[in-house]
This record gives sequence, C-alpha cells and structure tokens, in this order.
Amino acid sequence: MDDATARMRLQTMLGDLERSIAVLRGDPVAVRERSAADAGSDLTDADRTRAMLDVATRQRNAVLSALKRLEEGSYGRCLDCGRMVPEGRLEARPEASRCVQCQAKRERRR
Repeated sequence: MDDATARMRLQTMLGDLERSIAVLRGDPVAVRERSAADAGSDLTDADRTRAMLDVATRQRNAVLSALKRLEEGSYGRCLDCGRMVPEGRLEARPEASRCVQCQAKRERRR
C-alpha cells in the first residue's frame, strides 16, 4: 500500500474512532427513578460501554502510532523483527505494527 493510501485510510479510521469515542463518552441521560432490576441493567450497560470505549481508545492509539510511523518513514516494518509487514496485512489492518508471526508470538505471551 502506498503512503498516500495508507495515510488516507488511517485518517479515516481515526475520524471514525474519535466520533465513536465521543458518543461513548456522551453525557448520561437524565436520572430517573428505577427499580433494582433496572439499576442492575444499567450497570451491565455501563460495563459494556466502558469495554467498547477501552477497545476504541486502544485502536485509536494504534492508528495514531501508525500515522507517526508513516511520518517517520518506518510504516510497514515490523516493530519486533524489522521485516516488511505483508501488503495483505496492511490492507486488512492499516494500523498493524507487527508481521503476523511476531503478532502471534506477542499474543501467546499474554
């Protein structure tokens, strides 16, 4: 993927993520009296929203890091082994910072 295409895709992803994060951080709806069951449901919704916000924030950080690597001229190189990240991986995940093998090793360590 050429740099201009990568930059455009990453900036589009960043805009989408920032809009999603803003929605997830939105002001709570007006407080009203609720039953105990409703309060439990709200906790579940709050937990789900927090999880989605965490995922969106991590992905936003990955996109920002990819844009920085693009500016520095290191975009498309694996952070661990230094080899080129396959074109297909960058097509599927423009924010990818590792080749498939190094990413798999990293995930197994977790």
